[in-house]
Amino acid sequence: MLKPLGDRVLVRPSKGEERTSGGILLPDTARKKPQEGKVLAVGPGRVTKKGTRVPVAVQVGDTVIYSKWSGTEVKIGGEDLILVEEDSVLAVRG
Repeated sequence: MLKPLGDRVLVRPSKGEERTSGGILLPDTARKKPQEGKVLAVGPGRVTKKGTRVPVAVQVGDTVIYSKWSGTEVKIGGEDLILVEEDSVLAVRG
């Protein structure tokens, strides 16, 4: 598994809607880019100018909502994941 560095978070994006409300099947190219996913790994946190480490606010297993066009897409073991900075995580779904 990938271990993020700094304040980065590894997220498995949730699947986009496969059908419209009217029941029409959407191809992959027509689906909206997901903004929600499950946290798989977190980095140790960022280091301040004074040298102290600030831990990441989310934990493995959290479902998070992140900025739409943030992060770097990576493929690990055939699975599409996204690596985002903590600042791009907008909320934790409860």
